[in-house]
Amino acid sequence: MTWPLPEPMLTVGVDSPKLPAGCAAEPKWDGYRAQLAACAGGRVLLRSGQGTDMTASFPENRAAALSQLPTDIGLDGELVVWERDRLAFERLQQRLARRGSGAAEAARQWPAHYVIFDLVYAGADLPGWPYERRRAALEALFTDYGLEAPLALCPSTTDPFVAQGWLEWTAAGLEGLCLKRLDGPQVGALGWGGSTRCGSPPRPSSAPSPAPSRRPGRPWTGSRQPTPRSGRGRRQGRWRRPRVLSRSSAVSRRPCER
Repeated sequence: MTWPLPEPMLTVGVDSPKLPAGCAAEPKWDGYRAQLAACAGGRVLLRSGQGTDMTASFPENRAAALSQLPTDIGLDGELVVWERDRLAFERLQQRLARRGSGAAEAARQWPAHYVIFDLVYAGADLPGWPYERRRAALEALFTDYGLEAPLALCPSTTDPFVAQGWLEWTAAGLEGLCLKRLDGPQVGALGWGGSTRCGSPPRPSSAPSPAPSRRPGRPWTGSRQPTPRSGRGRRQGRWRRPRVLSRSSAVSRRPCER
């Protein structure tokens, strides 16, 4: 199986979490980095940042990809498990070793959500597109296909105050921030980690919420999503597979082509 998607974008550490002008901030999750390819013929691949095939260990995410996503879509994100209002990385570690009936039981006991922060393939390679354009296409995908748990949209903001507020919840499982240029391709991001007080982290759209509602912000649901430029909600247009702008930007093989 060939999966001609880009290598995962890595972060470069910075000294300050201050959000620069012309950048968007996303929470940095304590989970497993993963790329997901949903292909024609019912083929799904969930691969770690190191290239390990994790599909069999997370059957609920494979089922969600088959039932919710269009074909020939490549996504980049993070697998996370919520437990008692915090991210439980140790549950992910326990799940990775399970297959078959053991994986199915673990999915019921410790369901994993796939927090998606980038669209990297949609019939063509998209990493060369600027972040702002990829983000808009990703939001439209969520809106028009009504994607729901265990698929979740990673929050994104250009508001420095919102980004700073997210850092108050690192002890609950957020590792810090990823800062991405709005006009930048998928080649790298700035990362900053910090630790302050424990509480409820900002939840991605479609992630389960605890009974108490006292947490920073609300999950982004329905047909209104934050725009990378303003951070305010706007109604999305209908999803269209991104158009290839030139022959050089297209790839010759599908992500799951044999």
